[in-house]
Amino acid sequence: MSPLVRKTWRDDRRAIIGWALGIAAFTIIYTSFYAGFQGAAQLKDDALPEGMKDFLSIQDMTSGAGYLQATVYSLVGPLLVVMAAVILTVRTIPRPEEDGGIELLMVNPLSRRAFAAQRLTATFVTVTALAAIPGLLVLTIAPGVGIDVPAANIISASAGLVALAWCFLGIAFGIGAATGRRGIALGVTGALAVGTYILRGVSGIVDGGAWLRWLSPFHYFIGTDPLHTGWHPAHLLALAAAGAVGAVAGVVVFDRRDVGV
Repeated sequence: MSPLVRKTWRDDRRAIIGWALGIAAFTIIYTSFYAGFQGAAQLKDDALPEGMKDFLSIQDMTSGAGYLQATVYSLVGPLLVVMAAVILTVRTIPRPEEDGGIELLMVNPLSRRAFAAQRLTATFVTVTALAAIPGLLVLTIAPGVGIDVPAANIISASAGLVALAWCFLGIAFGIGAATGRRGIALGVTGALAVGTYILRGVSGIVDGGAWLRWLSPFHYFIGTDPLHTGWHPAHLLALAAAGAVGAVAGVVVFDRRDVGV
């Protein structure tokens, strides 16, 4: 690992540890609660309107797969992982550029493209590890609490969560590298995340709006119902490709623009 990658991890270590603990606590609490939830599962399932179930991609809350989708993989889990990805990504270039510290980072004997690529690499590894936490914990906890979902299906849903994080990481990096402003990167990427999540939900309840789901990264992640249906490689590749395009564009644009120091 290059010194710049190691320094990025060292500078971000508190944020990384905090996000890791938060994501782990969320996953452990919700997954472990399954056994105690069963008594009220049918009541809660009946209480949710069908439109709300469609919006949240919840088929049922009485089965193990339905419970995991309704808790870990439907709303809070994905948005928590995406939030971590975006916040950590804007620390790569926009934050030090705004704070005036990027000059010290760029004294390394590296080209601009190599500098941006190494900062991106450090955050990519971090975000991948954070996004993998829910899957690893669900695989560990699920058998002990009676969640009868094939491990392959849990892994496929968890791989989708990682790919979703990659998608928004690439978008945030591209915007941040192009503008050098963390507020813009956070605002635009956050608005895209929330907007496309709502768009995916609306597409299932609006007449003639089914085509809208293809515009949302969340459809490629959870719209295929991987906890029930397993692997959908094309959808995972689409998410990864979207993130790669944003990341590559960010490296190229950063190499060409004036950097504020």
